[in-house]
Amino acid sequence: MTPDSLDRLVASLRAERRGASRGPMALVLIEDAAEIESTLHHHLAMGFARVVAFAPSDLPRPALSDPRLDWVEADTRTDDTGIDIVNAVIGAVSPGQWLFYCYNAEYLYFPFSEDRGVAELCAFLAEERRDTAPGVTVDLYAPDLAADPDGMSRLRASFDRLGYFSHGRHDGRGHLIERQVDIFGGLRWRFEEHVPRDCRQILRVPLFRAAPRLKLGRDHRFDRAEYNTLQCEWHRSPTVATCSFRTAKALRRNPASREVIDGFHWAGSQRFEWRARQLLDLGLMEPGQWF
Repeated sequence: MTPDSLDRLVASLRAERRGASRGPMALVLIEDAAEIESTLHHHLAMGFARVVAFAPSDLPRPALSDPRLDWVEADTRTDDTGIDIVNAVIGAVSPGQWLFYCYNAEYLYFPFSEDRGVAELCAFLAEERRDTAPGVTVDLYAPDLAADPDGMSRLRASFDRLGYFSHGRHDGRGHLIERQVDIFGGLRWRFEEHVPRDCRQILRVPLFRAAPRLKLGRDHRFDRAEYNTLQCEWHRSPTVATCSFRTAKALRRNPASREVIDGFHWAGSQRFEWRARQLLDLGLMEPGQWF
């Protein structure tokens, strides 16, 4: 794992376009030092053929030795730079390449991921003529802020087992958009007064196939309507979950919210077991026709 630059990575990906596909690629946007190693290790274990970590030069590189892992020095801290990185990679890889993106202290889960790899999921989605695996961002948090003042604890991680809701998404003229929804819940719903309005919904499309001129927007939606749909036209499709400490981190680092929030635990909290079956049982993701 040697440091590289975004420009060199993009040039390398463009040069590899005519080669054989290496399988799904994970893009990890590292903003701070929180849970870097656990994030990278988790996605390597998910079976990604390549995991690329993008991080500022001042952050420590973990002691991970895996030929699938690349470390790229990049500015990820200024507004929207993470989205720009994802779009740069989309434009560089071969059309049809499966990509996944997340931030550090975020962890992908998909149906049956205890026993199946992400390449199997992507192959099934391709057979279903789906170019995306949409899903919710499930907020993880430490239940006791006295013990974990930064709001994070992998050993004691909790999440909200209830309190989620959705409604149909409308366009600028107020018309309902077919098969698109906004989903709310978790810390961003319970503490919405501390979260910007355009950051409150938790639907994300983290796993998708690259396509010519495809762009990811600042709202984490794509510029192609079908990419933002929750289900396909003919039946229900597999969905995924990105389990994330990112909101908990932000609420604890923001002085305004830190002063008034004395705990994240509530009656709807449940200990996170770090397994897909728990998320399936609670309806936070579903297998569709994949059994």
